[in-house]
Amino acid sequence: MRVTHGWLCTAIAATALACGDSERPTPPTAPSPAPPPAAEQPAPQPPAEPAATPVTETAPATEASAGDPAKGAQQYQLYCATCHGKDGCGGGPGAAGLDPQPAKHCDGHYMNALSDEHLFTVIKKGGPAVGKSPLMAPWGGTLSDQQIWDLVAYVRTLADPPYHKP
Repeated sequence: MRVTHGWLCTAIAATALACGDSERPTPPTAPSPAPPPAAEQPAPQPPAEPAATPVTETAPATEASAGDPAKGAQQYQLYCATCHGKDGCGGGPGAAGLDPQPAKHCDGHYMNALSDEHLFTVIKKGGPAVGKSPLMAPWGGTLSDQQIWDLVAYVRTLADPPYHKP
């Protein structure tokens, strides 16, 4: 059986018309405006992060009293206990091969003689900043000044005999 092109077009048109008897065709809608080219679309922005506390070169002594030992305890367990031990008496798992061994924060005879500013500088800038071991890393790029003051406040709670601010 041979089908001609004209007959086929007529059959398709008739079928389309027959199917459309029960429904009225929907009038065409205006095309939606095309989105602007990719170059004109603003780039997606990442979620805003809280502003970091500005890092200062020197820390005023008055900020030490604003340190929160409870917050400092959390920071200590996260960043310091690996070397200085959970109780501050040394023996953390990261200290096994270190020479010299990390400071024992529970040694009040040693720690109580150090100023808050000294402790702040050691934590922020590392051991070499105060003539101590380069194995004590600087944490100023990781911790804000306030977090460092919180650590200083917590370290003060570890000393035996207890620390008494002059």
